[in-house]
Amino acid sequence: MAAPSKVVVGSQVWLEDPEVVWIDGDVLEIDGDNIKVKCSTGKEVVINANSVLAKDPEFPAGGVDDMTRLTYLHEPGVLQNLKSRYDADDIYTYTGNILIAVNPFKRLPDLYTKEIMTQYKGASFGELSPHPYAIAHAAYRQMVNERISQSILVSGESGAGKTESTKNLMQYLAFMGGRPSSEGHRSVEQQVLESNPVLEAFGNAKTLRNNNSSRFGKFVEIQFNDSGRISGAAIRTYLLERSRVCQVSDPERNYHCFYMLCAAPPGESEKYKVGNPRTFHYLNQSNFYELSGVDESQEYLETRKAMDVVGINSEEQDAIFRVVAAILHLGNIEFGKGSEPDSSQPKDDKSNFHLTTAAELFECDRTALEDSFCTRVIVTRGESIKKCLDPTAATISRDAFAKIVYSKLFDWLVNKINNTIGQDSDSKFFIGVLDIYGFESFKTNSFEQFCINLTNEKLQQHFNQHVFKMEQEEYTKEEIDWSYIQFEDNQDILDLIEKKPGGVLALLDEACMFPRATHETFAEKLYQTFSNHKRFSKPKLAKTDFTICHYAGDVTYQSEFFLDKNKDYVVAEHQALLNASTCPFVANLFPPTPEDSSKSSKFSSIGLKFKQQLQALLETLSHTEPHYVRCVKPNSLLKPDIFENPNILQQLRCGGVMEAIRISCAGFPTRKPYAEFVERFKILAPDAVAKLSDDVARSKMLLAKAKLEGYQIGKTKVFLRAGQMAELDAFRTQVLGISATKLQSKYRSHSEHGKYVILQQAVVPIQTICRGQIARKRLEHLKRVAACVVIQKNARMFLKLKCYRAVYDLATRLQASIRGKAANNKYLSQKQTDAAVVIQSICRHDLSHHRFVKTRNAAIVTQSVCRKNLAHAEITKLRNAAKTSIALEAKNKTNEEMQELIAQLEAKDKEIAKLESYIKEITEYPIKEEGASEIEKGQLPRLEDIPVTGNETVDKLTAENVRLKYMASALQKKFDEAHKLCEERSQQARDAEAMVIELKTSMQSLQEKVCDLEEEEFILRQQAMMKSGSMMIKDEENGQHGSPMTPGRMKKFNSSLRRSANEKHNENVDALIAAVRQEMGFSQGKPVATLIIYKSLLHWKTFEAEKTSVFDRLIQMIGSAIEKEHDNKHLAYWLSTTSTLLFLLHKSLSPSHAKAHSPSLFGRMTQGFKSSFNDIVRHVEAKYPALLFKQQLTAYVEKIYAIMRDNLKKELAPVLTNCIQAPKTTKNGPPPSSHWLIVIQCLNIMLDIYKSYNVPSVLVQKMFTEAFSYINAQIFNSLCTEPECCTFRNGEYVKGGLGQLEQWCTQITAEYVGSSMDELQHTKQAVGFLIIPQKPKIGYDELTTKLCPVLSVQQHHRLCTFYVDDHNTGGVSQEVIHNLNVLLKSEGDTHSNAYLLDDNSSVPFSTDDINHCLHEKDFSDMKPSGELLENPAFQFLLE
Repeated sequence: MAAPSKVVVGSQVWLEDPEVVWIDGDVLEIDGDNIKVKCSTGKEVVINANSVLAKDPEFPAGGVDDMTRLTYLHEPGVLQNLKSRYDADDIYTYTGNILIAVNPFKRLPDLYTKEIMTQYKGASFGELSPHPYAIAHAAYRQMVNERISQSILVSGESGAGKTESTKNLMQYLAFMGGRPSSEGHRSVEQQVLESNPVLEAFGNAKTLRNNNSSRFGKFVEIQFNDSGRISGAAIRTYLLERSRVCQVSDPERNYHCFYMLCAAPPGESEKYKVGNPRTFHYLNQSNFYELSGVDESQEYLETRKAMDVVGINSEEQDAIFRVVAAILHLGNIEFGKGSEPDSSQPKDDKSNFHLTTAAELFECDRTALEDSFCTRVIVTRGESIKKCLDPTAATISRDAFAKIVYSKLFDWLVNKINNTIGQDSDSKFFIGVLDIYGFESFKTNSFEQFCINLTNEKLQQHFNQHVFKMEQEEYTKEEIDWSYIQFEDNQDILDLIEKKPGGVLALLDEACMFPRATHETFAEKLYQTFSNHKRFSKPKLAKTDFTICHYAGDVTYQSEFFLDKNKDYVVAEHQALLNASTCPFVANLFPPTPEDSSKSSKFSSIGLKFKQQLQALLETLSHTEPHYVRCVKPNSLLKPDIFENPNILQQLRCGGVMEAIRISCAGFPTRKPYAEFVERFKILAPDAVAKLSDDVARSKMLLAKAKLEGYQIGKTKVFLRAGQMAELDAFRTQVLGISATKLQSKYRSHSEHGKYVILQQAVVPIQTICRGQIARKRLEHLKRVAACVVIQKNARMFLKLKCYRAVYDLATRLQASIRGKAANNKYLSQKQTDAAVVIQSICRHDLSHHRFVKTRNAAIVTQSVCRKNLAHAEITKLRNAAKTSIALEAKNKTNEEMQELIAQLEAKDKEIAKLESYIKEITEYPIKEEGASEIEKGQLPRLEDIPVTGNETVDKLTAENVRLKYMASALQKKFDEAHKLCEERSQQARDAEAMVIELKTSMQSLQEKVCDLEEEEFILRQQAMMKSGSMMIKDEENGQHGSPMTPGRMKKFNSSLRRSANEKHNENVDALIAAVRQEMGFSQGKPVATLIIYKSLLHWKTFEAEKTSVFDRLIQMIGSAIEKEHDNKHLAYWLSTTSTLLFLLHKSLSPSHAKAHSPSLFGRMTQGFKSSFNDIVRHVEAKYPALLFKQQLTAYVEKIYAIMRDNLKKELAPVLTNCIQAPKTTKNGPPPSSHWLIVIQCLNIMLDIYKSYNVPSVLVQKMFTEAFSYINAQIFNSLCTEPECCTFRNGEYVKGGLGQLEQWCTQITAEYVGSSMDELQHTKQAVGFLIIPQKPKIGYDELTTKLCPVLSVQQHHRLCTFYVDDHNTGGVSQEVIHNLNVLLKSEGDTHSNAYLLDDNSSVPFSTDDINHCLHEKDFSDMKPSGELLENPAFQFLLE
């Protein structure tokens, strides 16, 4: 393919690209042999002009269906055409009568219906769009019309869709020549089509490039009778890949039948003793077992149904799968050393089991099967020698046996299918469909690839001859001279491979005949023989590899297994063993041969057999009219809609398509019909073309004008040599460029002239309008200036009057408030005095009453006791006297007196009982009411606890003592209540006194302002009287009477002025709120919103106002602004703004030093101006609303701080759960330290937010201090509550995380972190205890003073008893635990959770901390910004 001979600026060209092979672009510049090209990707490249190819600028969007119709027949043109059609799902394209099929990797069902077959049935070739049906129809029609056998060659690499294309071809042939099947019997074409599942099951396997790759070549002869009906068929196979039975590379699979059998129904798998494919050596060499979207069990049933269709009965099917199962069991037989030297035997019981199973499935003798693997019989002259084989040789013999059995089984299946279908011996012609493997070049290429590539070389030679023949027919048809056209052939490669006696195959057969020949000697022989051959080379750094330059590219072969794979003979023992099988099917696979009698094996070359089969195939093809289908795989991912240019171009080269293009380019690659040629190039000489009426004459004239040579004029077309079309296009592009330049110049001249005329016509009116507009604006400006002067005068008067009225009203309200407050205080004081008198009288009454009751009760008790004692003494005396009385009368008299005394005693006892009940009534009330709290506290005894001595006097005195204690306790309680009430009243009095002092101070300041206002009012009155006098004189002159400024009119005027000022003030406040609601940023590291708010409040004198709504609106605005509690950035902005505003308020509202004297109004104004220029912060005498605003602002600062602190804790909480317990280390999991890195990442994110929003450093420091305190509490509490965390391994993990935190703190300045690491003392000391290696040696003192001095006794006890020994370090001694238990019992807290740490969420800072932090900042350099500065009412912000 030659480069374009002429390139001009603007030409479209193709240039090589390392990624997409060819990329298009436009020529920008030409510099000698180099050209500058702008690629379609936007990249500009400088390249040699001979390295580019011409691009057709008029290429149709959907491509062309025949490559020969391309304007430029070269590699990029072919790729562009295929991709355009592939994107539109047009997967078929012609190159002459060659069909190129690109695999879509998706279903296109509308392309293969019976309706489509009917359309192609009556159409000639090329009339409809490209399709396999068109190829099959052309072959069928040519066979019927010309009575010549046809052949259709389907080729392509694995996965390109050869099998599907073959099925489509056979479906159409069956549609054209098929016969309706009779009842119970299928037609020939149906049997041929339905034989595919059987052959695919036993001959297809999953490879790296295709999940259903055919590992054999297949040539199907469909025989026809004289009527054009199918009368018979035959299937021939070539070079089954036998080595795949024993050797499978990852991720490929063995043949499908093995996996189908393993997935068979349970009854079938038990019969053949198979199961999981992972248990068989011949299948588990690869880790790929299952195909996506394929049900192996269903495929097994479908295969058996297909066997029924092709005539294989159930007994034969059972025997087939018995052989397949036996091969699987053969692979699991392993050999070990035998009892004799260099001998072998089954390795273990498992191998014996599989050996026995294989023998049962083959129905042969087990011992004979074992001997056939472990021994070999060598036949010499007159005797046979039995030789033992070592384990390696036995394994090789086993694999050879498996491969030959599978090969024989596949040959039997093919013969059975042929016998079932039946061949028509009377048929005179046929259509053969060849489905054969394409050119292969892998990383490792062995004998199979060598034979496959030899086949493709042979077929390519046949293809080249056919293509050249078609070219000759085209030239002859057009009657042009082609005798000088020649093309190169690949005969030299075929001679290199198969020529006798010096070809590669001949040398391979020669090496196989020598017993001591190896692949090294074979490779060395090749190097010596073909050292000077241009198609043969030896790779560098390779000892036994060799490279052959095929038509599709160089292929390097590895000769290690060439000799073994070329040998095809059956070991005599294997032949005899299986021939003697009791299974007829197995015995028929190995029929006896004459060589069996000698027990010897004759060498047979597989390469020679394959060469003979190939020669027979080519001889068959030579007697047929060939048709070609080239299948292409668009990508290596096997996915739809992906078009890989490098991969496709390589396949086109391997399939011979590019070779066919090369042959076309050797002649006349560009062929254009006369009408199309004239239409395209008539622009080169339009006048001359118009004069001629014949397209042939026009074409000749155009070619002569272009000064081309070597072209040919056919009957209907113009034939151009390679590169001539590019010269014509370059000439055409040049003519188009010159014409475009002229058109552009004319158009630009006309366009510019028209613009000039239009502009000239529009200038004069515009100038007139502009001058008038300028004059009107100047007049308007003068009017506005005059109006402004009037407005300013009235505004100043209104403001002064407003200030006077405000001060007057304020003074009046203040006086009323002070008088009312004083009267209220006097009333409260009198009320407190009266209450104190009442309380004192009640207290004195209660004390006197209790004293009286106490004395009376004591007297009664004493009298009762004395009387009782006297009565007992008298009774005792009388009893003693009665005992000494002798006389009966005296005794009786005494008795009478005694009875009388007893009666008196009983009366005394009743009197004592009454007294005791009375005492009980007196004592029970204090016990229940007044002494209950003391009894509960244990300070007073209960009544039932008072001891009874038996002595009435003592008991009564004891009870009296207890009762007195109750009374004293009740009195003490009342005294405490009265004392507390007095303290509260005193505090209220002190607060009232302070408020009075504050009010007096405020009144003094107001009095000063009143004085000032009186001075201003006096000045204003004088000005008003002067003005009113002048107006009165004017009114009198005009004839009007009355005062112009009556009090009513003055009041109305003042109210209107006050109302307009309030409205304007409210508008200013609204503008301020709207401006600061948005984030206004920072100036010199300080928030701009704070400056604007502060200066506005100062300017409006809001701090000194008694009543104002500005503070409430600001507080409401701040409250609504912080509703986004999860937006830390937004909260940080408002924390910075509010804290800075709080600092300014503190500086302004703090009490200033008392002044020595009160300056005049002018002096105070002068001082105010000076202070405003010197510093932005000014001291003001704040009123209650300002002080309340400061308190509310302080509360909001604390609230925002608390929200951000809680947000940080919420972010840390889920991460800390992973940081507490050491994770299990895995190969693919994250490193253990990643969780701590997440904690540090959270801290870094928050620190960046604080820095970016200029949050005061003291707040940041407090925030991190609380965060570290939270981390400390969470980790320490987990160590004390979760046993799996209190281990040595977990201690090391937590220690590593603490180290990372400490390293982070050292990297961050102390300004933001401070002493945050000190908050982790509990966790540090607990982790230090966990990772100590010798815990039993730790004493009590060392534990509490050195290791963990910060921890409490409860925390020490919890760690020591909770520790889980996972590192063989041991726990602490029992003596330490005993000491801790003693301390716990002494403290009385053995069962509480006192060992846990609390997370204190209080606000850990004060206003003074913020003031101290911001004290050093300078606010004078701040500059306000924003839209608010454009408002005239806020111009004071720029001062």
